[in-house]
Amino acid sequence: MLQPFRHALKDQTPLYVFVAVLFLMGVVFGALMVNALTLEQQQDLSRYLGDFFVSVNQGGTEFNQLDFWAVAALHLKWLGLIWILGLSVIGLPGILILDFLKGVLIGFTVGCLVGQFTWSGLLFALVSIAPHNLIIIPALLIGSVAAIGFSLGIIRSRVLMNRSGSVARPFLSYSGLTLAMVLVILAASSFETWVTPVMMSWVTPMLEQVLNPV
Repeated sequence: MLQPFRHALKDQTPLYVFVAVLFLMGVVFGALMVNALTLEQQQDLSRYLGDFFVSVNQGGTEFNQLDFWAVAALHLKWLGLIWILGLSVIGLPGILILDFLKGVLIGFTVGCLVGQFTWSGLLFALVSIAPHNLIIIPALLIGSVAAIGFSLGIIRSRVLMNRSGSVARPFLSYSGLTLAMVLVILAASSFETWVTPVMMSWVTPMLEQVLNPV
């Protein structure tokens, strides 16, 4: 039962390092993209964020009615796509692109908040983005490493070494690890659905003061 986890953590350390560095590069790139926005785009973004914070602070309907399965589906689709790309073997570049894009999205979001609201924006990012992503991001990276490892194993055994052995065991290990990450993502999604909105409501009054100083 624990063999897939031991294999992933022990034998694939270089892949973990590579994928983690790729993700962090995406975060940095996303944060730098904020500086490339025009003044008009920054103003539009500021207005959008301002309306969102007012809605959160006033308990807007779109804020209070977060659906667990909608939140979970968003993350599970990402993991599912990684799993499918791993099965396709030729989808290896796609896995790396997805990890990089995930970093870009997070880096851009945090960069926008910090750029518009400085320390208050950073605090909002810490309560609204960081908590569940501290669980989801490692789960996606573990899924990515498992997908890359599975694809490389198929390439080595079938293409480079011309072996025709069964792929059932590697497939079961790969799918079992991915299924475990599904459970982790479901747990993180429950936190994002029911706990994160409460934490956000604690911080948004501070952001409203930044937007509308007395």
